[in-house]
Amino acid sequence: MKKKIASCFLILLLTGSFLQSFATVSLPAIIGSHMVLQQKTDVKIWGWANPGEKITITTSWNSDSVTTVGENTARWNLIIKTPAAGGPFTITIKGTNVLQLEDVLIGEVWDCSGQSNMEMSYNWGVKEYTTDVENASNQKIRFFNMPRATATFPQDDTRGKWVVCSPEEMKQFSLVGYFFGQQLQKVLNQPVGLINTSWGGTPAEVWTPKEVVTTNPVLAGDANKLKSNKGWPITAGLTFNAMINPIKDYAIAGIIWYQGESNVGNAATYQLLFTSMIEAWRKEWNKNLPFYFVQLAPYSGYDSVGGALLREAQTKTLALANTGMVVTSDLVTDVKDIHPHNKKDVGLRLANYALAATYGNKQTGYKSPEYKNMVIEKDKIRINFTDADNGLMSKGATITDFYIAGADKKFLPATAKIMNNSVLVSNKNIAHPTTVRFGFTSAAMPNLFNKEGLPVNLFRTEE
Repeated sequence: MKKKIASCFLILLLTGSFLQSFATVSLPAIIGSHMVLQQKTDVKIWGWANPGEKITITTSWNSDSVTTVGENTARWNLIIKTPAAGGPFTITIKGTNVLQLEDVLIGEVWDCSGQSNMEMSYNWGVKEYTTDVENASNQKIRFFNMPRATATFPQDDTRGKWVVCSPEEMKQFSLVGYFFGQQLQKVLNQPVGLINTSWGGTPAEVWTPKEVVTTNPVLAGDANKLKSNKGWPITAGLTFNAMINPIKDYAIAGIIWYQGESNVGNAATYQLLFTSMIEAWRKEWNKNLPFYFVQLAPYSGYDSVGGALLREAQTKTLALANTGMVVTSDLVTDVKDIHPHNKKDVGLRLANYALAATYGNKQTGYKSPEYKNMVIEKDKIRINFTDADNGLMSKGATITDFYIAGADKKFLPATAKIMNNSVLVSNKNIAHPTTVRFGFTSAAMPNLFNKEGLPVNLFRTEE
């Protein structure tokens, strides 16, 4: 009898311990100490708890508390209002247990996503930035470095934690993301939180919700042509499910993106894929997020025009509202290397774009000149550009990478002459020109810039 009583007592203790453990309030990895919350908005704080469990959130920036109870799915969420940029603050979350989030900043939060050129960190062997590493300590910059992961179905949580920017943490973070965030923090003088969700080699399909790809015959057909690789997934939705879905409720200011190398083979449909992906992300965040991306860099490893076709598709994606692109054709020292080392200027160009287009810090020269129209003038063609109001310039005695053709579409190297913010193009062997191309090869590094020093984007005048 005594053994039975002791056994029953042990069972009750274990059961009580289990229930207590089950009832504790918990949070996803993206919500924690040292995080940055988006300023002056309604942000969601969420997690898990026992059904019916009372949860109260109190913040140190005001005396208000908000309360909810655990749902029958063992989930909970609350909306809190954030003030203008500042901190550090504390957030107290109380259920049957108490969670105290320390050193929380309020500021601007950006997601940094894409493939290897976004993922690339100092630890990849990019020793050019040793001085930047040594000077990287900045309490007002925070990193969330998400580990690579895939999932067949959308996930609620991920791994990782928020950390304060230090030389050691900067070494492991995206260089493009760091220099982007550093410039924002410097100019805005506000805290900046950076979330790194990138994976080298990944095609855009894996970052797009599966149903967006599989329900579109064109996208589904191209997805089926992707070749399997040991280093990265190729199945639609896998990284979206594991690396984007877990943070879709976390309030952010916008997204920067560097990807395209793995989609050169399906450049003809990349505009559709890329646009569909951006729209899907905005739907998940329920916000028309700014989306700024890096144009594919020159690289001789593609076929002769494959890289150019992908850059053209990226350019066409600019038809989607609230997007922006930075051109990097001048930031490569070796066209045989698919990973250019100059990530600082890439990050600065993205930051300058965001500062102007998102934050209203108007400045000239944050956009590269684009082809506007052409006018045939006897045996010459005049090319007019946007974003060249102050004029154009060449970094070299002869302007490179212009080609011209007549009705036969046989392109010959062209002589180009700058005429303020237009260029006059000709070839003495073509009396009746009809078409011009500029920089339209995979490894082209043209030397035509606007007066602000940004390279002119590639183009072809024929459809």
